[in-house]
Amino acid sequence: MDNSIFLAKLIGPYIIVIGVGLIFNRKLFRQILEDFPKNHALVYLSGLITFVTGLAIVLTHNIWARDWRTIITVFGWMALVKGIWLIIRPGAVEKMTRIYLKHIQLVLIPWAIMLLIGLFLTIKGYL
Repeated sequence: MDNSIFLAKLIGPYIIVIGVGLIFNRKLFRQILEDFPKNHALVYLSGLITFVTGLAIVLTHNIWARDWRTIITVFGWMALVKGIWLIIRPGAVEKMTRIYLKHIQLVLIPWAIMLLIGLFLTIKGYL
């Protein structure tokens, strides 16, 4: 359980900061969405970082229980898969970004949900 608490303390605020940043800086976020896929080195580096982060979570916290700890495991697996995807198919980011830019709610709605998950994990971790 100590590992779960630690990861909740780490991942919860991380998600909150990103979510709040997206909500309050929509114009800047849109510009980042436009610029990010053009920089292939940045896409590849993001893939490496995301892959290592996901792998670290999966290796240390692969818990499939019927409680809140499963959220951390799912987060780890999602990061692992996304990292692999960014490394193997960096060109696919451009296609996804075009879709997101046409329908920005495809990003904002899931991030609003992620913000709630971040709040939940933060509460679990710190209280």
